[in-house]
This record gives sequence, C-alpha cells and structure tokens, in this order.
Amino acid sequence: MFLGIDIGSSSTEAALISEDGKLLAVAVRNAGTGSRAYEEVVRDVLSEAGTTMDDVRYTVVTGYGRTLYKEADRQITEITCHAKGVRYLMGRVSTIVDIGGQDSKVIKLDEDGNVKNFLMNEKCAAGTGRFLEVMTRVLGCSLEDLSDMADRSTRFIPINNVCTVFAESEVISRLATGEAPEDVARGAHVAVAKRVMGMCSRVGYSPKVVMTGGVALNSNMVDALSQELGLPVEVPPHCQAVGAIGAAVAAMETYKKIMGEES
Repeated sequence: MFLGIDIGSSSTEAALISEDGKLLAVAVRNAGTGSRAYEEVVRDVLSEAGTTMDDVRYTVVTGYGRTLYKEADRQITEITCHAKGVRYLMGRVSTIVDIGGQDSKVIKLDEDGNVKNFLMNEKCAAGTGRFLEVMTRVLGCSLEDLSDMADRSTRFIPINNVCTVFAESEVISRLATGEAPEDVARGAHVAVAKRVMGMCSRVGYSPKVVMTGGVALNSNMVDALSQELGLPVEVPPHCQAVGAIGAAVAAMETYKKIMGEES
C-alpha cells in the first residue's frame, strides 16, 4: 500500500492507495502545522483500511508543514500533489482552484495532467479561508452556517477592501447601518471569488475548472466563483484531501519506478 499525507496550515489529511491504484481510505483532521495531527490522520487512515504501517511500501508527504513528518520516504510540493490528486479523481482537468486556510492557489494543467503554470497567494489573507473565518466572527455564525446565510441573500453587499483587516471594519460599518447579514455574507463570498478570479486570469483558465480545499465544501463560495469565471466549477469527492490523495499516487508511482529500475 502507499500512503500520502498533506500537512496544511489549518488541517491535515492522509490517504491510502492499494498497489492496483484503488483508494482505500481517507482521513481529515482540522488541525495543521503546529499540531501533531499528522500522527492522528495516519492512525485514522490505517484503522479505516484495516492495516498497519508494515503494509505501507512508500510514503510521500506534502503541504506547508511537510518537513514535520520525518518518517516519509519523500517530500513533494503541494502543487504537484494537487495536480496528481485531481487527475486521479476527476480525469482530464484544465484548471485547479485550491482555497486553503492561509493561502490560495490556481494551477493550470496540460492535457496530460502536468503542471503548466500556477500562482499562489500566500502573503495576504484576502481570497483565502482565513478571510471567510474573519467574516464569520463579525457575522456571528459558524463557517458551516456561512453558506446557508449567503443563500438567503436577496442582493449582495460589495466589500471593497481587499485587506482582511480593513474589510472587517467595512463589514462592521455595513451591519451598523442596517444592512442584512445575509447580504453581507454573500458579499464576502463574492469578494473572495473576485480575488481568485484575478489569479485565474493571470494564470489562464478554461473548462474544466475544479475547486479543492476545505472552502470547496461551501456551496455558496463555489457558486460565486462559477459566476465570476462564467464557467461551471466542479468539486471532486474528498475535496479536502486532494493533496493527500495526490501524494499517495506519487508514492505509488515513485515506488513502482524504483522497483522497475532495480529489476
């Protein structure tokens, strides 16, 4: 079996793939760098598959905190692992939008699923899950409820500040003047979508567009991005664990290549 681990800034995932390429198990923990969640997800994924590390032939780790897992056979960037994970789950894809807790990525793929171009936003919280977390604090709701709140909007309130700190102040002012929280919530989603749209325009995008990461679980966010791009945005199964799945695929490919060279 082959193990992939993705240690992000705010969550950690693991995936296990069999020798014939079947996805056996996936595990997600909502804790990232700064925790030992990587130990927990490894235990979870092995338990779900009913196996132990003795059956794991090769391990690849990826993500922001990939250096934390010392037992891995190889470290690979999350850009490559997301490309492999989406190819495994969705077949031929043109563009990947990954919105994480602290950064966002747009990855352009060629027809064979290889990375052709990419762009990362990691210096500003605008356009990331962190921006939406700040909005939930101001609106007094959970991340899970933010999408439902925005769905009840009759019109969206534009949020003009791209800086999260100033955007927070702007939202507080909007609410103080009597704007509906539902309309402000929709505005927050549109603000993130516009930020990501700018990245997509610089990288280049075309059908088929796939969104990954925990924010992809927010259906209103997916809808807002679809409207900005003018294209349907698809969400793969196990959207939070795409990086880990890609790492497991990379582990399988690397091991088979090594064995082929040795033979």
